[in-house]
Amino acid sequence: MTTEHGVPIPDNHIIVIFGATGDLAKRKLLPGLFHLANAGLLPKKYRIIGSAPAHGAPTDEQFRQHAKDAVTEFGLVKPEGKAWDAFEQLLTFGAADPDDPEPLVNAVAAAEKAIGGHPRRLFHLAIPPVAAPSVVELLGATKLASRGPDGGRVIAEKPFGTDLASAKKLNETFHSVFDESQIFRIDHFLGKESVDNILVLRFANGLMEPIWNRDHISYVQIDVPEAISIEGRAAFYEQTGAFRDMVVTHLFQVLSFVAIEPPTELAAGPLRDEKSKVYESMKPVDVAHVVRGQYDGYRSEQGVNPASDTETFVALKVEVDNWRWAGVPFYLRTGKSLGERRQTITIGFRRPPMRMFREAAEQVRTEPGNRLMIDFDDPGWISARFLAKVPGPTMSIGHVEMMFQYDTSFSGQVGLEGYERLILDAMLGDQSLFTTAASIERLWELSTPLLEHPPPVQPYAPGSWGPDSINELIAPHHWALPDGH
Repeated sequence: MTTEHGVPIPDNHIIVIFGATGDLAKRKLLPGLFHLANAGLLPKKYRIIGSAPAHGAPTDEQFRQHAKDAVTEFGLVKPEGKAWDAFEQLLTFGAADPDDPEPLVNAVAAAEKAIGGHPRRLFHLAIPPVAAPSVVELLGATKLASRGPDGGRVIAEKPFGTDLASAKKLNETFHSVFDESQIFRIDHFLGKESVDNILVLRFANGLMEPIWNRDHISYVQIDVPEAISIEGRAAFYEQTGAFRDMVVTHLFQVLSFVAIEPPTELAAGPLRDEKSKVYESMKPVDVAHVVRGQYDGYRSEQGVNPASDTETFVALKVEVDNWRWAGVPFYLRTGKSLGERRQTITIGFRRPPMRMFREAAEQVRTEPGNRLMIDFDDPGWISARFLAKVPGPTMSIGHVEMMFQYDTSFSGQVGLEGYERLILDAMLGDQSLFTTAASIERLWELSTPLLEHPPPVQPYAPGSWGPDSINELIAPHHWALPDGH
């Protein structure tokens, strides 16, 4: 089935959300599912079952009220009218403990009976990573899931392990119940319209693809600063840190979109094969090209070790050693309590000979040259920076910008948020924007030198852009932020 615009509609589904009363479900999953329902993108028949440990588990009515509160606070569409009335009636709750999964098993059986036939099952593990193995084992033991195309699908949340050994162990646990075609390791960055647009920008435009290589590009930056602190998440952050939390799962994924070769088609197999080739071409992280930082006051946060060496900031240079990218540095930066929240990719182009304009060029020689900046925060924009003649009787040169903005260029269109797009893809069985077990293990392998021999953290002031040494890391280039507006 498809919508009137040709968008495919998933088969009938039972969607089970583990951790349904948690923060992720409240902020993203429940509002996102209602937005999909309101847009006519959920199956003709479906049921959504929340699940959590039995202690303190809500009733069906309490879960519906919880969902309504979540959609009211975080949803793009308000929970009102016939649309909400119909949606909330399809919400139920089934508690599950490893030694007592019966309430969940009964809830799934009741949902299957109400829908009729053989609806697909999608399990979303919106739970701490440490809890994922026991839930996967529960699904296998209860026969709620099994290997094979009719055995259900599972969405796994990051981090996918904390090092190579734990990633391998986690993959083995998932593979004991699901085969790889049933596992959807979610990274909401890859569901963003502006990230997917990188593929269109590169491969659908004759203007771009011929110059997207080491002959024309001088450097690439992927910059994801966050203005917030750890916000009470010390237990999680002390075990994870900025590199594990953001770089392995998010920034390396975005890097692959910037660096891949053109796939033969935009399908899961070819696209994921090309991403894997990028990871195979990457050199292991060189600790000499890494800056780890910790914002002043972090060690005073509740739950943080007073002598903690956990990084709240990381910047690093990585290399993709293949024919297209050899010699082009990729600079990645992310952290907490930085100057502002941004999500950007900056492509810096090589400078042409300026002899013809050498007198005028003195005015701009100390500034960044031509560059393309992609903002992949929602709704996102793309700007191109180049030189132009300043009006007047002399040959004076100045920097100018051209900009494309999603919200003004496609003002009549309503897109899906990252999680919404990826949940829909999982129901459709499209793994194009999800990561393979082999890729995750390769990224942890590349990260091993840093994890085993991390340089000491350097202090930085909240509201700054990180330790001062990041400027030495990127030299002779410059960070596009904070001046890249």
